[in-house]
Amino acid sequence: MIRCTRFAVMLLLLSCVTLLGSGCVPLLIGGAVVGTAAVATDRRSAGAQLDDEVIEDKSGLAIAERFKDGFHVNITSFNGIVLLTGEVPSTSGKTDIEQLVRANPKVRAVQNELVVGPVTDLGSRSNDTLITSKVKTRFVEANKFQINFVKVVTENGVV
Repeated sequence: MIRCTRFAVMLLLLSCVTLLGSGCVPLLIGGAVVGTAAVATDRRSAGAQLDDEVIEDKSGLAIAERFKDGFHVNITSFNGIVLLTGEVPSTSGKTDIEQLVRANPKVRAVQNELVVGPVTDLGSRSNDTLITSKVKTRFVEANKFQINFVKVVTENGVV
């Protein structure tokens, strides 16, 4: 659901920029300030950000349709370079998922870090979220660069 919201905000922003209609300004100010700020401070163009969101969303849907139980796959795209993390039950599943993602014409490269093994439990995933938050907090505290200059991905305790 969150991905759909970010996708909608980016589509809205692109529509407003394209149309330059005054009717979009109150809508952007009223409903999408946070999303717009994230788009504005990202070093990627709005088009590249949209392409990355589409890659993540389409790949996620295709994987969910084709592979059911025993699969936990995260797709992270940045400038068309895709990072696959998670767990799959077999080597063939790992290869099939990579090929499915590579089939997208906007994908420039795939880094396949999928692990063959059982799917991690909710506790492990919650711990991964906590670790990601701690890493991002350290980046902010260090004040060396803006946090949105990097993507932090944690899977099964590995950042």
